[in-house]
Amino acid sequence: MKILVKRFEELGLHELYELLQLRSEVFVVEQDCVYQDIDGKDEKALHILGYDNDKLVAYTRIFPPGIYFSEAAIGRVVVRENSRKNKFGHDILKASIKAIEENYSTNRIKLSAQTYLTKFYESHGFKQKGEGYLEDGIPHIAMVKE
Repeated sequence: MKILVKRFEELGLHELYELLQLRSEVFVVEQDCVYQDIDGKDEKALHILGYDNDKLVAYTRIFPPGIYFSEAAIGRVVVRENSRKNKFGHDILKASIKAIEENYSTNRIKLSAQTYLTKFYESHGFKQKGEGYLEDGIPHIAMVKE
């Protein structure tokens, strides 16, 4: 998988359309969750795009400390359904952690994980913090990597 890291201003129209389409395909359609995906935070994020054969198959957005949480943050972790068997989720998460370390000079990272994915995040050094909660009707838990 080819990884690109881009600021919002560096995204081309086609790239922006692709990433919004992928997020909608998984978070809205596949997970049957109506929520406000375009939340005004994309302009403050670095976008981590994962391509397989020139098709966007994996994506995250990352934030410096103080924008989303007091820690650096990873959000909108998504892999196209027919690409999950290729373990691209691990690749995009590793790239996101590396991008945070390189761009924000920290290794303290927080994310809001769908609870069914806690083992996935734990395999990358994240630990559950606090109690679970509902976010947009889906069970989540805060997780931190230090």
